[in-house]
Amino acid sequence: MEHNDINEAIINTVIIRYPKQKLATFGVTNIKYFIITEPLINTLLEKTEEDVVVREGKVIAERPQIITPYYLKSLFQGFEHGDEYTDYIREIQGTDISGLLYTYKNDFANMTIVSGTIETVIEKIEYDLDKEGDPLTAIIKGINKYWDISLMKFIFDLTTTSLASNISDLSRRGLLTADKGGLPRDARIKIENLFREVKAGRGSPGELKKELDLWGVFREYENRFLDLFSKK
Repeated sequence: MEHNDINEAIINTVIIRYPKQKLATFGVTNIKYFIITEPLINTLLEKTEEDVVVREGKVIAERPQIITPYYLKSLFQGFEHGDEYTDYIREIQGTDISGLLYTYKNDFANMTIVSGTIETVIEKIEYDLDKEGDPLTAIIKGINKYWDISLMKFIFDLTTTSLASNISDLSRRGLLTADKGGLPRDARIKIENLFREVKAGRGSPGELKKELDLWGVFREYENRFLDLFSKK
């Protein structure tokens, strides 16, 4: 896909309906979406009777994760200049500056072809959503070929508008503050929770090890980690 194709998709994306709530700071957010596009065949055949493509699904936004420049170093494994870029970020922002990492999953449900104009179809969907009263719904108008670009533009815009409130929520609880080891308090809490889960037999040692490696603190926790596998 060329940059021009992405630009075309973005330019022709219109967010008809935004969710009434921002992304949750301390939990998973499930956003139901409807993406409305015109089939290419309508244009090619110059049809007088219009059809509209309606795609429906959910975007699942995981709880925002606090990261530091050191954490980025682990994320950029396999990049030729990953270390250099991370060092640059640490020079500019400092070693203990925290940021937020958002991750998403598209849970596509179905696609239907509906007779009518785009305007009438959108009106019908909005009417139904108003009756349901779900605050976490979105309607997006885009290009059929690049509908997923329209969806990504929507979630990027929503993330941007949610960022300030998410940071404020975390800051009020002191979760952005780094300790002497350079880890945000939120990261320490997550590591402790993972240890408890593994010890109780509900968690994955591999997930715990990955988290320790991402933060570069495995040596600090090594003995405690190995104790999880020792026979008492």
